[in-house]
Amino acid sequence: MYTPQVTDHYENPRNVGTIADADGTATVGSPASGEMVKLTLKITDNIVVAAKFRAFGCPTAIASASVLTELVTGMHISEAEKITANRLSEALGELPQDKQRYAAATEKVLKNAIAYFLSKKEAQSSC
Repeated sequence: MYTPQVTDHYENPRNVGTIADADGTATVGSPASGEMVKLTLKITDNIVVAAKFRAFGCPTAIASASVLTELVTGMHISEAEKITANRLSEALGELPQDKQRYAAATEKVLKNAIAYFLSKKEAQSSC
């Protein structure tokens, strides 16, 4: 059974969509596998000022991405990088073991989006 937090984020997902001029972006999984999360971030002065997601999969996948966008908005990227699957699980009322993979995928998409932003920033500063 789903926790009240999972149900809330699934039925009322926050920050759904795509940021057109995103500074950080990443996708984990694919619709063909039945699970996919795409994350886009707008970052100003190393602060995540906006986060949006698109997800395909079960309610826990959608809820994990939704709660992630709430957690990272307003955070410095060095703090956002520290968000773990365990923290996402806690924010969703402790996910059962068989649902932990969704929190892990969401952690991975966040770290990949930040890595993309940092690599882009490094490339621009070396020009």
